Amino acid sequence: MGRGACVWFTGLSGSGKSTTAAALVPLIEARGREVTVLDGDVVRTHLSKGLGFNREDRDTNVRRIGYVAAEIVRHGGISVASVVSPYRQTRDEVREMVGPGFVEVFVDTPLEVCEARDVKGLYAQARDGRLERMTGVDDPYEPPVRAELVLTTTDTTPEANAERVLRFLEERGVLERPTAAGRVMGAEGS
Repeated sequence: MGRGACVWFTGLSGSGKSTTAAALVPLIEARGREVTVLDGDVVRTHLSKGLGFNREDRDTNVRRIGYVAAEIVRHGGISVASVVSPYRQTRDEVREMVGPGFVEVFVDTPLEVCEARDVKGLYAQARDGRLERMTGVDDPYEPPVRAELVLTTTDTTPEANAERVLRFLEERGVLERPTAAGRVMGAEGS
């Protein structure tokens, strides 16, 4: 078994975080590792139900997800988190909680592209005044300054981005590289 890690996808709503994470999970599982997915939208319906979108509540949500991710990593597991996590200081707190297994992946998609995608209709609501504190509109998003990876989604596919993250996890020793025969060293059955 490789080391534990938390792949923390951050970026604006609609940037492609969850889509890229969804493409990454089966790649990791194919290497014989189990993955715990911590999607921001899902976590808000369970672990963080009742929290709002002011800075304090957003920070509390991010810290809760970070705590769960840190526990998974501490026990040698892999977590894939997909969370807007707009504030750099709170993401850095999560980095400290998780430790050396933290892999920050900034999904750097321009606001105009995220708004054009607007799968949840949030940007439209924010632009016409029905939604306040929308990250990127009337609440800031602070891009990472020391992300391990920066991905773009306007010129590449989620699958290609997931492969890039997979290679990074191999380089970090989190995942074993496949042998020439295509089998993973150390995986069950090899």
